[in-house]
Amino acid sequence: MDAFSDLRFFALLMKEGSLAAAAQQMGITPPAASRRLAQLEHRLGVRLLHRTTRRMALTPEGESYLLEGTRILADLDALERTVAGARSTPRGLIKLAATLGFGRVHLAPALSAFAQAYPEVEVQLHLTDRPINLVEQGFDAAVRFGDLPDSRLTARRLRANRRVLCAAPSYLARAGTPQQPADLLGHQCIVIRESDETYGTWHLSQGPRQETVKVRGMLSTNDGGAATTWALDGRGVLLRSEWDVAPHLATGQLIAVLPAWQLPPADVMLVYPTRSDLSAKTRALVDFLGTWFARNTLLRPQRQIHHRQGDGVGCPATCSV
Repeated sequence: MDAFSDLRFFALLMKEGSLAAAAQQMGITPPAASRRLAQLEHRLGVRLLHRTTRRMALTPEGESYLLEGTRILADLDALERTVAGARSTPRGLIKLAATLGFGRVHLAPALSAFAQAYPEVEVQLHLTDRPINLVEQGFDAAVRFGDLPDSRLTARRLRANRRVLCAAPSYLARAGTPQQPADLLGHQCIVIRESDETYGTWHLSQGPRQETVKVRGMLSTNDGGAATTWALDGRGVLLRSEWDVAPHLATGQLIAVLPAWQLPPADVMLVYPTRSDLSAKTRALVDFLGTWFARNTLLRPQRQIHHRQGDGVGCPATCSV
């Protein structure tokens, strides 16, 4: 028997007032209860009770054991209620990771609303351009884009999102408009350094056709906002998520390049470690963000994207996104 079990036995014995009554409550025989008490006293090396055929009286050691033991058991019960309650009531610290641009623009407002709805949950938002290992780095969840390669994670799609190639009209007028993916090899391409293995490698498809192009350019960065600024300045062709460049495409500040070609999807995903006993705080965050992004668009109201046809000097056309 462990120490907590012994404490509970002794507290029950004193509450019931006799070995027979305690044995009945425990579903054992009185001799078994007597042996349990003897084993406890033997383990502690002290006598806890003075016993006669009619009554039991605490020894000084027994009185101390009961008093302190009752306090310890009360603390343990309170701890277990707190831990068990965390599974049903959202509370405590939750750590969430996201990329810099998306986190600042879209996730921060959502988390502000979440904090108002769940005041007992403390939120730590970590924005970074570096890959995050949720399991090893102790994060509860992260916002990612595209496919989910880690089988240890569960994902919930927050919003559909696609990637687009685009450039400023001034750049296309100067350098011409790519007509095929291979044409990108002759263009200045603005590259976002998200990871070494994908750096500068763009994958395009058109029906069954698949093209992979290793692009180059004079400008690269780990920040999507900086890359978009360069594209607006006419420094080259940019591959960017629609949520980031749609306003510029809508106003014609950027023009879609190779619009007939598709890029790998970049759906906004909330990922979290796969567990059967997901905490209440994480469940609340998953459900809240799912509802938030279903109700709040990532894009501005304008719904037109400009495409440049021909060699970069023709009139732009429009199509819906």
